[in-house]
Amino acid sequence: MLVRLTMICAGATAATRKGSFPWDEALEPRSLTLAKAMRGTLRRADRVWTAPALRARQTAEALALKASVDPMLADQNYGRWAGKSLDDVQAQQPDEIAAWLTDPNAAPHGGESLADVARRAAGLMDRLIAEPGHTIAVTHAGVIRTAILHVLSAPLAASWKIDVEPLSITDFRSDGRRWMLRACGVIAPKPAKPLSI
Repeated sequence: MLVRLTMICAGATAATRKGSFPWDEALEPRSLTLAKAMRGTLRRADRVWTAPALRARQTAEALALKASVDPMLADQNYGRWAGKSLDDVQAQQPDEIAAWLTDPNAAPHGGESLADVARRAAGLMDRLIAEPGHTIAVTHAGVIRTAILHVLSAPLAASWKIDVEPLSITDFRSDGRRWMLRACGVIAPKPAKPLSI
């Protein structure tokens, strides 16, 4: 039995481009253009899911995917930090940021811890391992990072060492017994620029 999971990271927003903790905002225009350029590059899927956030739903729509919302794909809940820049939070709450970056169980912002996100990602993958066929999931960098760590049996502290770019693709395969990471960080095609001589 072949099981395939393709995770696509939602496109960038104005907040994420500025290094802010995301909130439920729309994609930036450039991300919409890049996502539309990816149409037709994805293989047929038996299931297509998206995270509930507006940016994930807009990414799926721009990719011309008819996706149903799955709450397991939701981005980390950043609580009081949502919409604020990392620099501002660091300046006002340095101890809380330090705890958040070093303790996967810490949630000083009043939202979810990294461990909470990892449990959701693992639960999703455990559910999917028994589903033959191909699933495409439009989700967020944190969910994708924790899915990678789950497959590799790596510690959650390694999450901060994985860069998942907006609109990148991460592909997993399973034989129904175990997951394997097949491809990671495949970037969306960029519109061609004319060569200048």
